[in-house]
Amino acid sequence: MIAILTLDLRIEAAQSLKDKRQVTRSLKDRLRSSFNVSVAELDPSPIWNQATIGVVSISHSRDYLDGLMKNIERAANRIANNAGAEVADSFLEFV
Repeated sequence: MIAILTLDLRIEAAQSLKDKRQVTRSLKDRLRSSFNVSVAELDPSPIWNQATIGVVSISHSRDYLDGLMKNIERAANRIANNAGAEVADSFLEFV
């Protein structure tokens, strides 16, 4: 079972691409180290105040993955808020 969590970020405080990268890099690094998952920026666009982050994990248990992704989503909200951003939307799918 593979779980894919997609997070759409709105980064209102970003005034440049550098500001956007700082927020996304911080979020990706903290999620990787805290949850041991794969994290990447999806669909990188030159728009400063928007980003899409993908989080993926694999396990034999769908229940485990569901709980893990809920914890990741809560942590992402907290990390984003501390960095001056917000998670505008999230999508979870299982493959």
